[in-house]
Amino acid sequence: MQIALTGTPGTGKTTVAGLLPYPGIDINALVKGGMNFGIDPERGCLEADMDALADHLAKLDPDETFILEGHFSHHFADWSIVLRLSPSVLGPRLEARGYSAQKIRENLEAEALDVILVEAVELCAQVDEIDTTGKSSQEVAELVTRIIQGRLKLPAGQVDWLNDFFG
Repeated sequence: MQIALTGTPGTGKTTVAGLLPYPGIDINALVKGGMNFGIDPERGCLEADMDALADHLAKLDPDETFILEGHFSHHFADWSIVLRLSPSVLGPRLEARGYSAQKIRENLEAEALDVILVEAVELCAQVDEIDTTGKSSQEVAELVTRIIQGRLKLPAGQVDWLNDFFG
């Protein structure tokens, strides 16, 4: 079984994935490792080869649980756990990572408008949503583990940042 741990860049996916008791696959590392078409001149980032990624992931053992980590990992799983983070916390985090003002704005708008959550709901049979704001990475990892184990359900639609961002 492949479960996507997805969300806007900066919401904690990589850190949380490293704390989970399941093997993880870093989708961005696969893209950087060659599963790409080169640099997208408009966006200045690698353009992922979605077919190559899908072919690679199709070879995984379907009886083992794998965490697919990355902001577009929901394109490759039937179940997504979407990490969310208040734009007021996300902005400074992305700034500290050296993101450009344009890239920060783009990601804050995506978070406020539920872009990744909506994509996950459209693509996946099951979607859970976790507000990571004010929670430690370990707390979030415990919530993810409980969701995967079937001991917790946090359905999509709980988080709304529109007033925080646009209000």
